[in-house]
Amino acid sequence: MRIHIGSDHAGYELKVALVEHLRAAGHDVADHGAHGYDESDDYPPFCFETGEAVVADAGSLGIVIGGSGNGEQIAANKVDGVRAALAWNLDTARLARQHNDANVVSIGARQHSVDEATELVDAFLAEPFSRGERHQRRIDLLTAYERER
Repeated sequence: MRIHIGSDHAGYELKVALVEHLRAAGHDVADHGAHGYDESDDYPPFCFETGEAVVADAGSLGIVIGGSGNGEQIAANKVDGVRAALAWNLDTARLARQHNDANVVSIGARQHSVDEATELVDAFLAEPFSRGERHQRRIDLLTAYERER
């Protein structure tokens, strides 16, 4: 699977570990930065670029990482076509895909160990969208709202 990933300085070390893990698992990973640790960088550009790449690359998924994951989720969701979800446990990671057909997961590097974050990402990537009628109906309502406004 093609995975797009981006982080700021707060998520840089976790991103490096996840890129290595994902490539070892056979995924095709596109790293959208940061490409080095810079404590003065800002997360929005990395999240925008990651989200834009996911939308342009049908069938791919994305990961955005920061200190809490909150701002990164908000930034990624500014990209038309992105449905980013903050995962803080295995249930939220799985349900983001299963019920919301999220195409980007946001992880807080300061909230989880590398092992915990890796489990969250693996759960997100492995879970398919349920295609349940009520879930699709809700996604359609969100999409219509975005188009109309």
